[in-house]
Amino acid sequence: MQLKVINPYDQKVYVELPFDTQSQIQVKLQKAWQAFEKWRRTPLQDRIATIRAGLNYFDVNRDIIAEEISCQMGKPITQSHNEFAGFFERAHYMLEIAPQALESDLLPPLEGFYRRIDREPHGVVLDIAAWNYPLLIAVNVIVPALAAGNSVLIKHSARTPLCGVHFEKAFGGLVPGLVQNLVLSHKQTLEMIRIQKLGHVVFTGSVPGGREIYRAVAERFMAVGLELGGKDPAYVAEDADLAFAIPNIVDGGCYNAGQSCCAIERVYVHRKHYEAFIDQARQVMSAYRLGDPLDQAVTMGPLATSATIQLLDAQISAAEKGGARVALGGKRMDQATGNFYLPTLLADVSSDAEIMQEESFGPVLPVCPVDNDAQALKMMNASRYGLTASVWTSDRQRAEWFAGRLNAGTVYQNRCDYLDPALPWTGVGDSGFGVSLSKYGFHHLTRCKSIHFRTETTQG
Repeated sequence: MQLKVINPYDQKVYVELPFDTQSQIQVKLQKAWQAFEKWRRTPLQDRIATIRAGLNYFDVNRDIIAEEISCQMGKPITQSHNEFAGFFERAHYMLEIAPQALESDLLPPLEGFYRRIDREPHGVVLDIAAWNYPLLIAVNVIVPALAAGNSVLIKHSARTPLCGVHFEKAFGGLVPGLVQNLVLSHKQTLEMIRIQKLGHVVFTGSVPGGREIYRAVAERFMAVGLELGGKDPAYVAEDADLAFAIPNIVDGGCYNAGQSCCAIERVYVHRKHYEAFIDQARQVMSAYRLGDPLDQAVTMGPLATSATIQLLDAQISAAEKGGARVALGGKRMDQATGNFYLPTLLADVSSDAEIMQEESFGPVLPVCPVDNDAQALKMMNASRYGLTASVWTSDRQRAEWFAGRLNAGTVYQNRCDYLDPALPWTGVGDSGFGVSLSKYGFHHLTRCKSIHFRTETTQG
């Protein structure tokens, strides 16, 4: 069987790759465990040096990889190139903090005893990476996992399998079996988790997919990290700087055609600014240029899948029936071969509308007016998701008030849709659990081992 990747711009088959057979999976798994046993004994500084050498592969092959990303999932070529900035920022930061994050904890002296807590690698880590940020999502796991002493099997999305190939080329050639790419169906992936010996599983993707992974992992009692959906809210407070907030919120909702788990997917605006927000957001969104993602002038490419078009149509139609009005867009791009959806601004959206509750994953910004902070907070928390939330205000105390009450893994003031590698990336509710990035990301990719030595055995 072959995995076919369809270019979402011209609808042609871009690449075909054979699925791994059962025997190939067994061989790769065996090589991964063999590599792990050698790699875990390699001094940390040597591991870091080897990883840095592997990262150089991505620097040398930027142009090739960026074009492949755009052709596989539709991201404008400029945004594909932009992904490298975050890729290297995260990779180098995690390597810089690795010695401290992985350092053993020495317990206070106790007469006759020596005690410490070590961080031990899990073994073989299976990273199931998503397509929307195919470099960033994978590097969040692969680099710290390797630094911690694990080996990695990467099963990249069926939409971006060539990225998995590049990770294997970058790191697998330096130490045989250290990083290997898998091309698997969903069924094969679940069977592998249920049956094969793995040390840890990380999945980035949909809530239904996360549930399937969690069920499979439960049969093996493995550690697991799940980064799932998001319905991230933004609140434009009474004292917000509109000139700054509006373009940033629009960008947070429309960058990568809105295909991000931490994209702004619902906006609550204080009535004082409501009409101005709608008017100015419409102007900003009207400036997007849709077209061939390989064209440097294009600022929004096609959606990765046509199924999202049907989802957006249904959500917008339901919102209109509930009283919302389309201020801009609201439909598929006319006479387009690719999966293009016009940047869409929805005004007067009810807070309980489906488009304010369920993930859209498209360039749609639904907006709801609010009377005060308390009402905004209530609506922002009225969600089964909890990845990020942003508060746009000039008042630090107001931001702190929200930070202490919002059900979200990350709370921003005057920022959105960005991952700082020094901060843990984690979710609440149906946004999943587990941690990537920061020192806590290392904790999730290792396990504790207690060292308890009695150093005196002489009886007085």
